[in-house]
Amino acid sequence: MTLSIRALLAASPAIPVIRIADASDAVPMARALLAGGIAIAEITLRTPAALDAIRRIAAEVPEIACGAGTILNPRDLEAAAGAGAGFFISPGLTPALLDEAAARALAYLPGAATSGEIMDALDRGFDCLKFFPAAPLGTDVIKSFAGPFPQVSFCVTGGITPGNAAEFLALPNVSSVGASWIVTDALLEAKDWAAIEANARAAAGLGR
Repeated sequence: MTLSIRALLAASPAIPVIRIADASDAVPMARALLAGGIAIAEITLRTPAALDAIRRIAAEVPEIACGAGTILNPRDLEAAAGAGAGFFISPGLTPALLDEAAARALAYLPGAATSGEIMDALDRGFDCLKFFPAAPLGTDVIKSFAGPFPQVSFCVTGGITPGNAAEFLALPNVSSVGASWIVTDALLEAKDWAAIEANARAAAGLGR
């Protein structure tokens, strides 16, 4: 399942950010998210199992939009696209990544935390951005961007918790938050699909 970035940011108030160590956990995990009301997942390219996990979800749970996170260079874009990722997220941005994603018309969410980075992204046609790290930089920084950049929508990540997510989601230029608490390493190791489903159900109701 592939979404435009605009649709991605609107698909759920919380987008699960997942570090998966065992690709065999990918499908039951994705089904647990769906059962909890979340139809989107970001698999970070931080483990050797990540690309296989994306491949399995794309093939076996097409109802969920499965994307790749921690995209650091065009090689990562190529590998994730080849695995069947429907969208692509970076913690920052580089000219090479922006140009490659634009040339391939990919659903790409570059990371930006400064006015200059936002302007670089806008120059290349990207007005949906990841704001990282959100918690250390705070809501005031994001609020300040609404004035000069009213066209920009942010997915905020980095230090977001169930306790502070609503504060960020209340900002008019924030469409979603990255949520690493929905699918934790411990829950995956325990194969606790019921807890993941419960976390997803709670996260799906944030800001509503």
